[in-house]
Amino acid sequence: MTELIGLWSHSLAAALYGALAVWQPRMAKADASRRPLGVAFAAMTAWALAHALFEPQTIWAAVGESIRNLAFLTFMYGIIGTGADDERQRAVKLVYGAVACVIGLQFILGMLTPFAEGHAASTLLSSRNGLGLTMAAGSLVLVHNLYGQASATSRASIQLPTVALAALWGYELHVYTVAYLTEQSWSGLFAMRGGLAALLAPLFALAAKRNPDWRVQLSRAATFQSLSLVAILAYFIAMIWITRAMALVGDDWGRVLQAAVIIGVTSAALFLLPSKRFRGWLRVQVAKHFFEHRYDYREDWLRFTRTIGTTGSGAPLGERVVKALADVAASPGGLLLTLDGGRLSPSTAHAWKGERPAGEVEDDFVRFLASTSYVVDFSGKGLEDLKPAIPDWLKQVEGAWAGVPLVHNDGLVGLVLLEPPVPARPMDWEDFDLFRTAGIQAASYLAEARTQEALANAERFDEFNRRFAFIMHDIKNLVSQLSLVARNAERHADNPEFRADMVATLQSSVQKMNDLLAKLSRSSAPEAQEARATLVQPVIAAVAEAKRRRHPIEVSGDARIAAEADPARLEQALTQIVQNAIDASPSEAPLLIVFEKRGTQIAIEVADQGCGMSPDFIRTRLFQPFASTKESGFGVGAFEAKTLVTAMGGRIEVDSQEGEGSRFTIFLPAAASAAHDKQRITA
Repeated sequence: MTELIGLWSHSLAAALYGALAVWQPRMAKADASRRPLGVAFAAMTAWALAHALFEPQTIWAAVGESIRNLAFLTFMYGIIGTGADDERQRAVKLVYGAVACVIGLQFILGMLTPFAEGHAASTLLSSRNGLGLTMAAGSLVLVHNLYGQASATSRASIQLPTVALAALWGYELHVYTVAYLTEQSWSGLFAMRGGLAALLAPLFALAAKRNPDWRVQLSRAATFQSLSLVAILAYFIAMIWITRAMALVGDDWGRVLQAAVIIGVTSAALFLLPSKRFRGWLRVQVAKHFFEHRYDYREDWLRFTRTIGTTGSGAPLGERVVKALADVAASPGGLLLTLDGGRLSPSTAHAWKGERPAGEVEDDFVRFLASTSYVVDFSGKGLEDLKPAIPDWLKQVEGAWAGVPLVHNDGLVGLVLLEPPVPARPMDWEDFDLFRTAGIQAASYLAEARTQEALANAERFDEFNRRFAFIMHDIKNLVSQLSLVARNAERHADNPEFRADMVATLQSSVQKMNDLLAKLSRSSAPEAQEARATLVQPVIAAVAEAKRRRHPIEVSGDARIAAEADPARLEQALTQIVQNAIDASPSEAPLLIVFEKRGTQIAIEVADQGCGMSPDFIRTRLFQPFASTKESGFGVGAFEAKTLVTAMGGRIEVDSQEGEGSRFTIFLPAAASAAHDKQRITA
């Protein structure tokens, strides 16, 4: 029954693939890339006929199987041959060569097996099955690699043949694994190979009918993946053969072989892997022989930006820049020289072991680096002939391998010196291009950091100027108050009440001046208190009492009203608004201060009968600093009041008409409960 199944299944497969072999040459006239597939169909036909007519262990069956496997291997090799460059395909092509050698060995053993007898025949058959297992596993790795490396646009056309080949060699792996491990003749499994091949014929036919564009773009990740799979496969196969060899040579020699393997692996792990020089040599050899490019630009650039942008490491930006550039070329360390006044001086370093040079640089050399982003190759022979000349002190730096200029907006920011990688190698065009680009990117980070530092300094000066403007405004008010006291002293100097009031005024003015001087010092500036439940009536009364000496003021409101506010800020804001109202009002027209609760807010109104303001002035100039309608005014009173009220979570509204006066209303959040402690407000 098994023989009958094998006959009919392989005969059906021979008929189907024979038809495909006849039909494929017609398609190949229009597309030469189809010819390898036509040859593979013909080889499949020969293999099916050999298994239909002869036993699996005969010479003809071995010849047919080897031809079939080589034909499909050639078909896949032809697809990866359409890649853009052969250099990047060396690693994969080595695997193709290894699998082809295994097919050749399997063919030789297949030719010798029919002529052997007894133990020799059993050994040859077992070895042939082991080689078949190896061939199938290696071919599956290549199928996976072929599909994984295909471009996104070509995977649709290559999907069907890769699925068919994966199924074909997957079944072969199963057949040979069972045959090798059990050392028995599984004729049923061998007989079903023809049926599987017949089922796969439609997939090959559909793939051949399409217009294939089987181009593959090899990547580093895909190639290393292939090498990893091959390494795992090689280890697996090696262990199988070592196990078989140990069984053949006996226990004593088997232990010797086992000990030799363990000693060899342990020695390699102990002496080779920890060596930086060996790892560097291996990395160079892999990049040199397996890839077109030395660098994996995507991974290197991601690492570069991640190193510079990681602020949590605690390292300053300059050190992170040097480390990022050093990591690009696996350099152990580097030094950043910054340009300041025509002189390059050491700034920061990362694991730099050499001297830290400094010296003058010519303007021509600086302009040359800035315009060309020229990477200085200290390991080359062109330093002496470079025009403009490199400074002598820079050429004599010990341990320097490359000098990467940091250029931003056509200006030289600095120069990074890098130590040679391990093992040392000469620089090439990839180093120059990548360092030039990375240097420009690194310079932008340094320039941005300097801009932020300059902005922070400007903000500190702006803060000082703002506080000084407020202080000048307060000093002006104090001067006005002291001038009034001086004028009245001529007429009321003999009045005891006036003298007592004058002394109190002078003491209050001196205290306020000392407070203003303290504000000029950033370290001694008092910190603003958090808003709390504050009775507004004592604050308003203190401001009104201080200003009644110059102008009549009327106050009305519920003394129990409390707002969420800082008493000092509220007093200062009210003082500015009341003073502006006094300056704008006729001397006989009283000011009216009314405070009340409106919903969830406390409203404090300051109304005058002065000249009023236009809507345009209120909208565009009232709360702008240094905008004033008074000849001697600084224009910061309203701005300061709004700033203080906003800081307490409130707002100021203005209602004014020209010739009819103005009304300023301060809105503050109402307090949940009034403060029980009497607040002390300084007049």
